[in-house]
Amino acid sequence: MPPAVHLEPFTAADVDRLLGWIPDAEFLMLWSGPFFRAPLTRQQLLEYAASAQVEPPPRRIYKAVHTPSAEVFGHIELYNFDERNQSATLGKVLVGQAQGRGAGLGTQMVNAALEIAFVELGLHRVDLRVFDFNTPAVRCYQKAGFQIEGHLRDFRKVGSVFWSSYLMAVLAPDWFQSRT
Repeated sequence: MPPAVHLEPFTAADVDRLLGWIPDAEFLMLWSGPFFRAPLTRQQLLEYAASAQVEPPPRRIYKAVHTPSAEVFGHIELYNFDERNQSATLGKVLVGQAQGRGAGLGTQMVNAALEIAFVELGLHRVDLRVFDFNTPAVRCYQKAGFQIEGHLRDFRKVGSVFWSSYLMAVLAPDWFQSRT
């Protein structure tokens, strides 16, 4: 059975949709860490989209498309490429509409990004950081093969509260083995 999700390059035409998925500053931090400034603006997202167009690109930004319906439902990025160590970081993972969460689309989207990382780019390792209280995201990443490698306590200050984060990673051999 073909996958129900595929990734396409994120472009300036996708900016307004993504902007509509980020309701407030706390959600922005949950989604992107400190990468963007609150409030998120169209200009920030246009600059972000343009940053993937240079050669070599420092990041690969994708929109996730539900294949049967052709509906764009999510966003995901590979960045922090380390050619020598054949590694990258997965980030800015989002299933945009709340009603689409919990249905397995996030795991399919993550696996589509890992297929690009391991098959197309020939990487050996992909890591990510996720806030430890974001249990649905942690479960999604674990279903895609990520393992918790560390716990970064009080990693980010959000307002007057510190948030802790997990460092998670998946290795190509483990990911390929899980798919057979």
